[in-house]
Amino acid sequence: MIKLEVVFEPKNVLRYPRLDTVLMVEKAIYKSKGEKTVSQIWKALPRKVMWQTFTLIMGYLEQSGKIAVAPDRHVIWVWAPKEIEALKKRGLVVA
Repeated sequence: MIKLEVVFEPKNVLRYPRLDTVLMVEKAIYKSKGEKTVSQIWKALPRKVMWQTFTLIMGYLEQSGKIAVAPDRHVIWVWAPKEIEALKKRGLVVA
């Protein structure tokens, strides 16, 4: 029997983000190319987003493997499914 562990479990959430807000944050992170910090990305969003909602989105993106946050708080986009598929075809073993 496989036991699933819940890694991302937000507590005391005031507002859950809409899909368009999550996509807006994803796009801003992708365009930043690792040059902006968490707060710089938040301030540069085209629409205002509450800080708590933004951090919830950031937590989700980090847990899902789409971003990585460096110790200096710079955000790096790491999700690359097309490149992973190309590597799998060449013999990469993904566990």
